[in-house]
Amino acid sequence: MPIPPWLMEVETGPCPSYTVRSSRKSFMRKTMDSFIHFFEGTLESGGYAKRKGLLQSLDPRVKLLSTIALVVAVTLVGNLWLLAGIYLFLMVLAVASKIGPGYFTKIVWAFVPLFSGIIVLPMLFNVVTKGDPLLPIFSSGSFKLYITWQGTMFAISFVARVTTCAAAVTLLVLTTPQELLFRSFRSLGVPKIYVLTLDMAYRYIFLFIDIARDMMTAKKSRTILAGGALSEQRWLAGRIGYMLLRTFDMSDKVHMAMISRGFTGDVQVLDRLRMTARDYAALGCMFGVSALLVLYTQGLIRV
Repeated sequence: MPIPPWLMEVETGPCPSYTVRSSRKSFMRKTMDSFIHFFEGTLESGGYAKRKGLLQSLDPRVKLLSTIALVVAVTLVGNLWLLAGIYLFLMVLAVASKIGPGYFTKIVWAFVPLFSGIIVLPMLFNVVTKGDPLLPIFSSGSFKLYITWQGTMFAISFVARVTTCAAAVTLLVLTTPQELLFRSFRSLGVPKIYVLTLDMAYRYIFLFIDIARDMMTAKKSRTILAGGALSEQRWLAGRIGYMLLRTFDMSDKVHMAMISRGFTGDVQVLDRLRMTARDYAALGCMFGVSALLVLYTQGLIRV
């Protein structure tokens, strides 16, 4: 029996790919992409501390003390124009420190609406803040729900203070290397167990993100048919449990490795911190500005 012609044909092109495509991302993929995007942005922001800018040249202890003093002063300020001026001043410092104003604003406003909005939202309504009606919401008989003018002004002032404080802290983090920032905490008397815990968490969280990304890639390469949301949530919960067990195991190994290399409970940094006349002048100026803000807010001085 002769061999059919179609059996003698040889295909030289690539094999056809049969991939199941979905029009939207899965729950697990969106979760992992969000985590990876966040931590990649954190790694990107770490490069600003190595640039030759205004704040990068100052001692990290000066920046930490100045930030604390400014945050304390800003929490007492209620004048919106004054808060706007402080925010613009911090923006100028960011530009002088080689940080783009667009990137700086994006980082500052990444968490402000989420946290401050949740806290301040109830203060808008008359059931919490009594005042003059601004916007009616609901009315039934003797019960009336509306947004008050006083609650709105309080909410705007609160968000402005949170934004300004977040800008000051963001400027500190972006312009200070992580190890020097943690060492500055120790110089202010923060217990070393807290500083060490923060330092180790910051170092190893990126490692576990890489492990989670590798697990996600391995699952994707072995998946033919996409599962439903429930099955993916179960898989993700199982991986979280596995990562927890792996974290305990790695923490024991890292701790034993540190002890075997002479670890005594305190982290030693090679860079030595030295205060210069420029650092003292910057610290004095920031403390002076913060003191003036407090005195003005308390009505002890007039402009």
